[in-house]
Amino acid sequence: MSTSLVWLIAFMAAYWAFCIYWGVTAGRMSRTAGDFHLADRRLSPWVFVVTATAMSFSAWTFLGQPAFLFRDGFPFGEVSLGAVAIALTGVVFLKRQWLLGKRFGYVTPADMFADYYGGELLPIAVLVVALVFAVPFVSMQLSASGYLVALLSGGTVGPAAAMWVMTAVVFLYVCLGGIRGAAYVGVLQGLLFVAGLAAIALFAYLELGGLGAMSQSLARLGAGDGTPAGNAGGYFAIPGVVQFTAGLGRELPAGGIWTAAMILTYGFALMGIQASPAFTMWGFSCRSPKSFAVQQVWASAAVVGFVLVLCAVVAGVGGHFLGAAGAGSAAADWLGAVDSRVTADLVGVYLQAITAQAPWFGALLAVCAIGAVQVAAAAFAATTGSMLAHDVYAHYVNPRATDRQERLFARIGVGLVLLAALLLATYSPGAESALGALALAFGCQLWPALAGLCWFPWITRQGVAVGLLAGLAAVVLTEPFGHALSTYLGLHLPWGRWPWTIYSAGWGIVINVTACLVVSLLSQRADERRHRQRFHRFLQDMSRLGPAKRALKPAAWAITLAWFFFALGPGAVFGNDLFGAPGAGVAGWSLGVPSLWAWQVIWWALGVMVVWFLAYKMEMSVVVGRSVQFGGPVHRYVRTASEAADWRPWLIGAVGLGALVAVMHWMFG
Repeated sequence: MSTSLVWLIAFMAAYWAFCIYWGVTAGRMSRTAGDFHLADRRLSPWVFVVTATAMSFSAWTFLGQPAFLFRDGFPFGEVSLGAVAIALTGVVFLKRQWLLGKRFGYVTPADMFADYYGGELLPIAVLVVALVFAVPFVSMQLSASGYLVALLSGGTVGPAAAMWVMTAVVFLYVCLGGIRGAAYVGVLQGLLFVAGLAAIALFAYLELGGLGAMSQSLARLGAGDGTPAGNAGGYFAIPGVVQFTAGLGRELPAGGIWTAAMILTYGFALMGIQASPAFTMWGFSCRSPKSFAVQQVWASAAVVGFVLVLCAVVAGVGGHFLGAAGAGSAAADWLGAVDSRVTADLVGVYLQAITAQAPWFGALLAVCAIGAVQVAAAAFAATTGSMLAHDVYAHYVNPRATDRQERLFARIGVGLVLLAALLLATYSPGAESALGALALAFGCQLWPALAGLCWFPWITRQGVAVGLLAGLAAVVLTEPFGHALSTYLGLHLPWGRWPWTIYSAGWGIVINVTACLVVSLLSQRADERRHRQRFHRFLQDMSRLGPAKRALKPAAWAITLAWFFFALGPGAVFGNDLFGAPGAGVAGWSLGVPSLWAWQVIWWALGVMVVWFLAYKMEMSVVVGRSVQFGGPVHRYVRTASEAADWRPWLIGAVGLGALVAVMHWMFG
């Protein structure tokens, strides 16, 4: 047995012992269904800050960000500003959801939407979104953890065996402790996530010889020396605002896929993480909202933003140069052939290189990677299992269920989610990839429902339902899963994946919002509006601003929109050569680094300031001088017979969906 494998087993054993200890400890504190589902709404603020940040980023950041930067260059680096965009999603929605959850006693998002909008269709749709989000998302995390162990054990442990064993540990501590167990373990996992990625970046930085040496290497790369596929311009510059291509699989965009339109709409998908039903439940579990601003401003936008904009770039783009780091470089043998490896292996290759120098440190970083991967799996499994117990079992199957029965079914639900994710990862990796692509794009389709709930009482139930169904359909039809499904049904779509270099989340949200606005305009009812207005009066009372801050509202929204325009939107193309042309070299780069990287650092810093201004100054994430009384058990809003029989919104939605399909066939056919 090799030294590195011994160290890996030792650190993994210590990590597993920590997980099981806190699972047992949390389980002893869990006496009711409310304890299991929401930690009795007493989750410590600092626990929420660390765990919520880790679950928002997890594996896609630790493993994916350096790998895609290595492959696609600085245009993909613009996605790093998603750390700020994700925080802004929480700023807009999380505090108001917490206020409603505390005041009216909601346990799950289905409770909240059913009480606010009425009916059963929307809560069921929310549960479907939660399942479609959770199962493939968790499957990808579990698959990544198995791959890492197999890679670092030198093949001694197979990926499938590693994945099943590690999932058993996740199941044990989540099953015992519920959301509290996932949160307590998530604190360690969150710290490991940040420390691990920063350590890998530091290793790369030292091997490169510092920023000056890296800039010189970047200059050679910008001149076309060694750029992947000879695409020097596309590696250092965003290839336009939008390209009207038919989509991947039919037509390749010139200069790469990461146009400004793709960056913005992919950012929408990342923002869907904090709009997902699972994240709403994490918000409900907090003792107070004072942790929200800390998580959004300092943990997400500032700390993780720094890790993505600076550390991930050094690790990702720097991977091209380490093979030529010079004689005596310990990384040269491992990283010199990275171009011939699968890009997704980049972080694994780094871990192997570090293990070659210091086996104990490589094993420790491997545990950091596994912790980063598993935090999201545990968080989403815990909340989805609770939703299955509360919204399906206790609401439909056994309305008189006791706390003991509901907790038992929640544990069964956790097991079902993890088992489905495991089977998907083990026996159908192709389906895992296809469904995983839907997960993030599905999350942001709840924006109109949340916008109506938190801000706009004129958005109707009918508008939200029709918009949500239309948006989900658009997401499916612009992803491989939808193409496979349509082909099976004998329909051949005239567009490929992500037509017009717009990510599926972008197509979905545009169609969703359009349908929602049109149907809401045509389905206004005075009695329903009065019911919704009751919630908004409460929110207005709890979020009332002084005259000076009310005067700042237009400026607040203006700077937010301006940040999106220049950081993630069309204005990002100005960063291509504002501080020097991509191929100008160090002498031609006014800030000593490629212009687009400097642009990203600047807009990351400005983004932190925007999030701070909204969260603290405009009080969008803090509650000042007011207390909220717990409202007790939920009483869902019941529609009258005339409301239930209203068929007009569905006719409007069906006609609109048919018109949409016809228009898309005309555009791409």
